[in-house]
Amino acid sequence: MKVNGEYRNDMDRVIKHVPGIERLKGKKVFLTGCTGMLVSPVADILFHLNEAYGYGIRVILAARNMERTKKRFEGKDFEFVQYDATSSDPIDIDTDLIIHGASNANPAAYTKEPVETMLANTTGLKVLLDLARKNDARILYVSSSEVYGKKDNSDPFPEDYYGSVDILNPRACYPNAKRMAETMCVAYSEEYGIDPVIVRPGHIYGPTITESDSRATAQFTRKAANGEDIVMKSMGTQLRSYCYMLDCASAVLCVLLNGEKNTAYNISNPGSVCSIRDIAEALARAGNVKVVFDVPSDTEKKGYNLMDNSSLRSERLESLGWRAEFSLDEGAARTLRQF
Repeated sequence: MKVNGEYRNDMDRVIKHVPGIERLKGKKVFLTGCTGMLVSPVADILFHLNEAYGYGIRVILAARNMERTKKRFEGKDFEFVQYDATSSDPIDIDTDLIIHGASNANPAAYTKEPVETMLANTTGLKVLLDLARKNDARILYVSSSEVYGKKDNSDPFPEDYYGSVDILNPRACYPNAKRMAETMCVAYSEEYGIDPVIVRPGHIYGPTITESDSRATAQFTRKAANGEDIVMKSMGTQLRSYCYMLDCASAVLCVLLNGEKNTAYNISNPGSVCSIRDIAEALARAGNVKVVFDVPSDTEKKGYNLMDNSSLRSERLESLGWRAEFSLDEGAARTLRQF
């Protein structure tokens, strides 16, 4: 996506909700997953802080594809590091802060590449934990609301509740890898004294979706942006915590700067806890299209989230001084305008 005036104004709106953001001045920040939906707006904010406010942040972007990274951040000043999250090759670079967001993050990938999905959250994380240890750097790990597993009621998940995950279901490659990764973070802290924090995003939406993203909201966005009716493959009753991507990005930075060591924080906009059908209808309103229903294929069913309820409580994050800026309807409208 291209950074325009509205997007710059929106970045100004969300950085107001990051207490102590001035502590980023002059820091070296290393990001993985930098072209993905969640981390790319974090990078956008760092570039904006440099360009609009003279923060002098040294932005280090790690990815497999240099050309894709240069295209996404055309004209921006950054250092590129070749990085494959499934590789155990060490990284030797000087950094103060690390954000690890590289991971398969769409259902089609979980079904097709369950092994790589697990490696990115274990092998790839170990490389960065070793980097954090070497540099005495704080590391933020991007986990997922899927770590919570199944729940018998529709109450939002607090950070200390864990339900069940069917470990013999290949789709569990994602939540189980995320669980393992969180334990790796606190194990490294206990044994080697590193400084990790963890975020558990709910369902993130916005114009930074990638071409390969097969998640429901990504499909809804493409349909609505093309003026086509949104096709749902279920009644969409599953309860989710949705968060506009810039609100999620500000939450990541808030936890990076203010979060307590060895602590996990849900990322959830309390005003956007709703069903899948609700967000489909919000995007349909923004695109002036309809929501229609169809029967899913067996392949599509294999990629479905195993949780009927993945709504999240947000009090722990809000206690750091963060709050969401964008309502569901405002976020949906911006998604289609900027996509």
